[in-house]
Amino acid sequence: MTRRTAILAALGLLAARPAQAADAVHVVLATATPGGGFPAFGAAFAAAIRQADPDVTIETRASAGSAENLGLLRSGSVDLGLVQGEYAYPAFADPGGVTVLAPMYPTPGLFVVPAGSPIRSVADLRGRAVALGTHQSGLTVMGRTVLAASGLDPERDIRPILLDRAGDGPTLVREGRADALWGGGLDWPGFAALARAPGGARFFGPSETGIARLAQPGAAMKRLTVPTGSFPGQADPIETVGSWSFVLARPGFDGHPADRIVRALARDAAAPTHPRNLIGLVPPERINAATVRYLRATDASRP
Repeated sequence: MTRRTAILAALGLLAARPAQAADAVHVVLATATPGGGFPAFGAAFAAAIRQADPDVTIETRASAGSAENLGLLRSGSVDLGLVQGEYAYPAFADPGGVTVLAPMYPTPGLFVVPAGSPIRSVADLRGRAVALGTHQSGLTVMGRTVLAASGLDPERDIRPILLDRAGDGPTLVREGRADALWGGGLDWPGFAALARAPGGARFFGPSETGIARLAQPGAAMKRLTVPTGSFPGQADPIETVGSWSFVLARPGFDGHPADRIVRALARDAAAPTHPRNLIGLVPPERINAATVRYLRATDASRP
């Protein structure tokens, strides 16, 4: 079971335990462009919360990704937004801004190429066309950072391709218009599409030097290991870096709606989305008030 599949399965466990009927709540959640991991997570998140608490409706709304989601949250245009760490951590410096309602999952960043490609490392990407992601995606920011840490200028040493839709990347690689695709997550749709393509695919992370530069104490990116067999034909573990993504809330999102969602998420203690997983992951003052109330209540109830 992949990490992303495990998350969705955990959300499915929430669905087995409906809550008592209560006042209707309607919340708008911004995700990303079709074909990426955020829309898939958003759909599962909304369905699981609705089944755990039938009077809570989470309306998912497509967006350009993490950067736009932050703008939508700051303006109050949406209640919740999915945001990757590369955008989330800088936003935490804004006083009175967005807060973190819940964690999502850690996202290991990887490059993928057709299995028959001569490209085997980041250094081999020099002069190549690389699909880095959509214009406002946190994954795209991560990809540029990984290239730079591995010794390549992401604007000059490769031919960067920015996408209008996350789902377009695999097609560019299959048609030979891109030599490699950058993405993140073990169950990311772009990775799955290329892994299922005729001939298969090969995955690799940044150089060891790049990993050491990026995974510094206190940094948003952490060293992550992709276990053997995570992708078809993957015979060895892959060392890489990645960051957590979060469910962020607009300024002022609190009270009954927030409490209902947090309680639903807390029903499965083993899920990566459990509010307790935020402890030590983000600055305490950036945790949403409803999440803080839940954490304090559970701490008080412990013997």
